[in-house]
Amino acid sequence: MDSLVFAFNAVAPIIIMVAIGYILKKIGMMNAEFSKMANRLVFHLFLPVMLFYNVYKIEDISNVNLGYIGYAICALLVLFAISIPVVLIVTKKQQCRGVLIQGAFRSNYALIGIPLAASLFGDEGARVASLLSAVAIPAFNILAVISLLVFKEGKGKLSIKKILLEIVKNPLIQGVAAGLFVLAIRLIFVKTGITFRLSDITPLEKVLTYLSNLATPTALLVLGAQFEFSAVSSLKKEIICGTLMKTVLAPLLGLGGAYLLFKDSFTGAHFAAFVAMFTTPIAVSSVPMAQEMDGDVTLAGQLVVWTTFASALTVFLASYLLKVAGIF
Repeated sequence: MDSLVFAFNAVAPIIIMVAIGYILKKIGMMNAEFSKMANRLVFHLFLPVMLFYNVYKIEDISNVNLGYIGYAICALLVLFAISIPVVLIVTKKQQCRGVLIQGAFRSNYALIGIPLAASLFGDEGARVASLLSAVAIPAFNILAVISLLVFKEGKGKLSIKKILLEIVKNPLIQGVAAGLFVLAIRLIFVKTGITFRLSDITPLEKVLTYLSNLATPTALLVLGAQFEFSAVSSLKKEIICGTLMKTVLAPLLGLGGAYLLFKDSFTGAHFAAFVAMFTTPIAVSSVPMAQEMDGDVTLAGQLVVWTTFASALTVFLASYLLKVAGIF
C-alpha cells in the first residue's frame, strides 16, 4: 500500500500541472505560438541548467560499484535495439518513429526516479540513483538524438560526423557535460584541500536554483497547452505501442534481467536505482526535444501523459514484487 501511495503522490502533481496547462489553453491564456516559444526556452535554458545543477550536486562518488552502472547502460542499449524493429512494424509515419523509440527507454529520472529510489531504499537508494544519473541522463539524451535524427524527414544523407555533431550541439548533453566538468574540478579541490565551492557564490547558486526550478513546471504547463484529446484516435496505435514499451517492456527487461542474472550481486539500493530508471514514465524533456528535432510533438506529449498514468501501477507492482522477493 505504501508503494501505491507513493506512486500516486509521484504522478498526481504531473497530471494536475498538465491539466492546468490544458485549462489555460482553453481560456486563451496559452496559445500555440506561446507554447512553442516556451518549449524552446525549456529546452535551451531551463533543462540544461537543471541537468548541470543536478550533476554538480552529486555528493559522493567514492566506492562506486561500476557493475550496476554497466548493467543499467547495457539494459538501456538492449531496450533501444529491441524498440527499433517494433516501431518499424507498428507505424509507417516517419515523424512518429523517432519519438516512439526515445519513448521506449527515456525515463523521468530526475523528477520522479531519484525521489522514488530514496523512498524505496532511503539515503543509500538516493545516493546510488544519483550516481547512476551522471551516466544514464547523457545516455538517454544521446540515444534520443540518434533516434530523432535517423527518422527525421528531409534529413539528407546521414554520417557518423553528422550524428556526433548533433549530439554535441544538444543543449541537454551540454548541460550534463558542463556539470561533470565542474564536478571534476570540485573533486580536485577536495583532494587538494581547497574549500571553495560553487555554492559559495550565493547569487550564482540562487540563479541556478531559480532556473532549475522553472524547468519541470514550465514543461508540464506547455505539455498541457499542447495536449489534444482529438489526437488520441489518430495516434491510437502509436500511443498503445509507446505506453506498453515504456511501462511493460522496459521494467520486464531492466528489472527482470537484473533479478535473474544479478540478484546476489546487487543490493537493494541498486535495485531501487533500477526501479527509478526502468519504471518511471517518459521524461517531460522528450517533448521539447521532439519539437526541436522535427519529431511528432503531439505524439511525444501523448506518450508523456499516458505513461504517467500507467506508471503508477507499474511502480507499485515493481516495488511490491521486489519486496516480496526479499530485495527491499
